[in-house]
Amino acid sequence: MNQPASHQSTGTVSLAQSSPTVGTFRERDGALEWSGRQETVRIEPWGPDAVRVRARLGGPLLENLPGALLDTPPPASSSVKTGAGHGRLTVGALTVEVDAEGQLRFLRTADGSELLAEQRAHFWWPGPRLYTPVGGGSHRLEQRFAAYDDEKLYGLGQHQHGRLDQKGLVVDLVQRNAEITVPVLSSSRGYTLLWNNPAIGRVELAGNGTRWVADSARQIDYWITAGAPADGQRRYSAVTGRTPMLPAWAAGFWQCKLRYRTQDELLAVAREYKRRGLPISAIVCDFFHWTHLGEWKFDPAEWPDPAAMVRELDELGITLVVSVWPSVSPLSENHQLMEQRGHFIGTEYGPTAHADWPDKGVASTVQVAFYDATNPRARDFLWSRIKENYLDPYGIKAFWLDACEPELKPGFQENLRYWAGPGLEVGNAYPAENSRTFHEGLRASGHDEVITLNRSAWAGSQRYGAAVWSGDIGTDFPTLRRQIAAGLNTSLSGIPWWNTDIGGFHGGDPDDPAYREVMVRWFQFGALSPLMRLHGFRDPGMPLGPEMTGGPNEVWSYGPQAGAILERYLRLRERLRPYVLDVMRQAHEEGLPVMRPLFLEFPGDPAAWSVDDAYLLGPDLLVAPVLEAGARTRAVRLPAGATWTDAWTGRGYEGGATVTVEAPLERIPLFLRDGASLPVGE
Repeated sequence: MNQPASHQSTGTVSLAQSSPTVGTFRERDGALEWSGRQETVRIEPWGPDAVRVRARLGGPLLENLPGALLDTPPPASSSVKTGAGHGRLTVGALTVEVDAEGQLRFLRTADGSELLAEQRAHFWWPGPRLYTPVGGGSHRLEQRFAAYDDEKLYGLGQHQHGRLDQKGLVVDLVQRNAEITVPVLSSSRGYTLLWNNPAIGRVELAGNGTRWVADSARQIDYWITAGAPADGQRRYSAVTGRTPMLPAWAAGFWQCKLRYRTQDELLAVAREYKRRGLPISAIVCDFFHWTHLGEWKFDPAEWPDPAAMVRELDELGITLVVSVWPSVSPLSENHQLMEQRGHFIGTEYGPTAHADWPDKGVASTVQVAFYDATNPRARDFLWSRIKENYLDPYGIKAFWLDACEPELKPGFQENLRYWAGPGLEVGNAYPAENSRTFHEGLRASGHDEVITLNRSAWAGSQRYGAAVWSGDIGTDFPTLRRQIAAGLNTSLSGIPWWNTDIGGFHGGDPDDPAYREVMVRWFQFGALSPLMRLHGFRDPGMPLGPEMTGGPNEVWSYGPQAGAILERYLRLRERLRPYVLDVMRQAHEEGLPVMRPLFLEFPGDPAAWSVDDAYLLGPDLLVAPVLEAGARTRAVRLPAGATWTDAWTGRGYEGGATVTVEAPLERIPLFLRDGASLPVGE
């Protein structure tokens, strides 16, 4: 059985070590520092109930390295005490002890019990922090902590492994399509920890210890706070930045498919929604609408009058969202200038080409480069093109930031050189810096409402108004099932604006009865997600290229029976929009997620920590999606500590039990908490 790490708070050291070190302590500007064997460790208050820990070998700590924390932490009172061979820093509910060997232990201030402790890899060598040189002053970094048998761990961004509790997993820290790295963990033991390092690496949540690894970086940097998960979300969002208030239109329904090829095609769909009297708030103009990849403007052959299009959509009450990719074709009018000015991500070996991609005017693919979003001048240049070609002439200010991992082929971060540093050291920060381009550009242009739809993100992306979706995923029930955990872990990673491609992305035949059932159940889930957006590459598809499109993907595309159900949930979403916006305001003001695991509201119910197939939308609405083909009933665990009312039948239940309710095809089980009144019924 794994036990808490054993530490001494005296000046003694273990004689089992090869060369035991008794370090020195000092207080410095309210922080506690330990130094020994050329290593410096600094623990400093970083907001209420929280500290930031930095450690470096071979010199003083480095400032202004890339990271997610805001420059100035929230104020917090703290105290530092040092003695013979030990040090202690207390900030609110969190106390940090450092022993003579520089080993850290995080305690609950109230009773002195252990939250988390560093753990040596071996009694001889190495210690809890390992620095393996990789050249150029950088190291492969390892940070080890103890494991606890009863611990559950959540967060880490969005992954498709289908697990809510990630204890026992090894998770790569790298950005990939449908895999979003946000290196923050919430623990059932009562702490939240941010690995404040955009380096490529991994985290191992093993039974014999937790290990964070950065393949190449210059110092260890992490932040930790004490408190229940809801408190952790408040504290984490305060130090990494809170999301703006969601624009009211974005709480409605977004229509999308791969892809509307022309202005006439897109407008015909918008008009048909209005003709049918169906709620719609946004419609998306997808990729290949441009002249060349990296010119960021409408192709006049297919979009001859964008001003008239936007004007008509405005009259219909529909916002146009335009796809913007970070990649630049050599055929683009911007390529030569951007290359000359150093606006592309560089490479260590070879030319500045990162992927092959189709473009207009050529029969084969071309080698495209990606603009360097970590470079302020490159961000300014890209925004100047967006402003000139979309914002100023047409008033378009909502953008879909696709392929923003960035989508490298092959994905060798070792070969990349960013303005901010080597690819292995800073690569995970790219999607956050890409969303920053649009946030800062829109704000500088006088627009307070900012939202971008991103395929990837990093810690702090939320402060730039970044919504994320779960990427290019499958179109079956097992994939739908995995999205519940993906959305909840994203929500626990500080990003409240989350959604999926309703129906999945890769395929799906609108005429297939089996797929129609998938679509109905997914659409119900989408209507009760933070954002609601219908998208996908439906059958029959076409090969990748400028002429491509997929099959129909509007609510009337799935036959009269399914279509009637989809329309019902469009109207439900519309009725719930005021509630959704109220919950979005909580995210903006407090940092609480919109899509919540049951334990966030009910941490005292042990069973709530294991429910991975249902969630709360805000505090008052429990959502239990139907996740199996043919299912017409649904077992639902109702958290203890509240009474629950079936939103469809009005029947009441006491929490703390599992109930089985009817779930015919037209119904997703919904429960209202403690008499809450929401307009679920028509």
